[in-house]
Amino acid sequence: MAKKVVKRAKLQFAAGQAKPGPALAGVGINMPEFTKAFNDKTRERGSEPVPVLITVYEDKSFDFKLFTSPTSYKLVQAASVKKGSSKPNKEKVGSITLEQLREIAEYKLPDMNSVKVESAMRQIAGTAKNMGITVEGYEEWLKGGAN
Repeated sequence: MAKKVVKRAKLQFAAGQAKPGPALAGVGINMPEFTKAFNDKTRERGSEPVPVLITVYEDKSFDFKLFTSPTSYKLVQAASVKKGSSKPNKEKVGSITLEQLREIAEYKLPDMNSVKVESAMRQIAGTAKNMGITVEGYEEWLKGGAN
């Protein structure tokens, strides 16, 4: 018989650096047990932010699923800027290449609602535009008949 789900919580921690605190207190799980398991699974991901979905069951046991780092984090990293623009239509803060866009799309694909890398590239290019990051060669790529 399946366990009864009591709660689901989506949180984000730096890879390998989760620790007991207010964010976990409201979830209702054994915090040291979760932080040890999370840190062990994410240690190799450097210090990037890692979204996690925690499913808590009636008997206080839990499962968790790790996701890829946020698109905005990957774009800022690729463009070598500190943050996105506060006025993306007027102020551009950086740029990335079409190859970098593809790399990010391939990385993010498992967590996106796209099955094609080209569709994921379009979504990520939209996020880049909203952050004031330009994608070099994107317009030509679109005109070239990208699926």
